[in-house]
Amino acid sequence: MALTVRCELDVEVLALELLELEVTEPREDFELEVARATQAVRSGGVGDAGLARALYRRFGIDPTRVRPSSEALFRRMKKGDPFPRVNSLVDVANAMSVQLQVPVGLYDLEKVSGEELVLRLGNTGESYTGIGKERVNVAGRICIADANGPCGNPSADSARTMITTATERAAWIYFLPVTEEQVDRTAELIAVFGRGLVRMAAAPA
Repeated sequence: MALTVRCELDVEVLALELLELEVTEPREDFELEVARATQAVRSGGVGDAGLARALYRRFGIDPTRVRPSSEALFRRMKKGDPFPRVNSLVDVANAMSVQLQVPVGLYDLEKVSGEELVLRLGNTGESYTGIGKERVNVAGRICIADANGPCGNPSADSARTMITTATERAAWIYFLPVTEEQVDRTAELIAVFGRGLVRMAAAPA
């Protein structure tokens, strides 16, 4: 069954379904993309971080206290921290996110409950265990949820649906609009480094 993504908020996201993935440990041949991302950060040749900040402010979130993942990565690299290497698919997501300054959510669809992801505001008391983090509070914040509750937001994804080298099918969500050219570039990198196919996720009927 194809992935569907339902949006309960008046925001424009782009959701991709990734199929037949072969995720590996970080690949040496990704170093060119790492260099490209690092140079973009150093030169300031990245997208407008103000768009993600504006998205947060629309929902009453202070983006200087809870930063979009794209800006948080940019700031770490700007200070001289190296580009983080996780696995072949997450590395692609981080490279695209920091260059475009668009938060990316990645979710292993074998770990998602049901065949629908929902973009909504978190309910009172909702939280999840983040990747390498303590509990992530999403009450009143933009989040992605499945039938079992929230599993990600534009700042931090959950450990429950994280991408590993066992992932074969995943959802990729850009939390801001991106161009057709940028989608094509995303699909190209996924094909090379995730060895996967890409199709647009469907809206619910």
